Amino acid sequence: MEMNSLKELYVEHLRDLYSAENQITKALPRMAKKANSEELKRAFKEHLEQTENQIARLEQIFTTIEKSPRGKKCVGMEGLIEEGKEVLSEKMEAEVRDAALIAAAQKVEHYEIAAYGTVRAYAELLGEEEAVQLLTETLEEEAATDEKLTGIAESTINVQALNGEMMEETA
Repeated sequence: MEMNSLKELYVEHLRDLYSAENQITKALPRMAKKANSEELKRAFKEHLEQTENQIARLEQIFTTIEKSPRGKKCVGMEGLIEEGKEVLSEKMEAEVRDAALIAAAQKVEHYEIAAYGTVRAYAELLGEEEAVQLLTETLEEEAATDEKLTGIAESTINVQALNGEMMEETA
């Protein structure tokens, strides 16, 4: 597609995000199933609900701008999800797998934070006030999810992975 305006670029990035979020809804249940920690399972399940709400917000934006959300595949997210699938298929101790799942999930969150920040900036310049509000809400959720994952990792998961390693060394 040839893009000659910021508006066209904005729509294309929104479509990319729509594709990314839909890919995430397929990956999160697999991640929750493979997680060992109940807290991590819960975090993935909560984020799935959030992601479904984020898709609805994007659909609301598309309705407002009278464009279809379809037509773009987010290859960046596809790559991040493929990395996550590798984690799911590798043989690891449960605590180490949880640490790896958090790392994979945080890569996704950071991608989303960057992408939502970009489209929100475009929306601001284009005077799309409703979109700015909706995108800000999603951006805040993505940042909160990233912080939550960091908290889970630092308070329990990474410590458990290290303790398991230390126990192996002393055995």
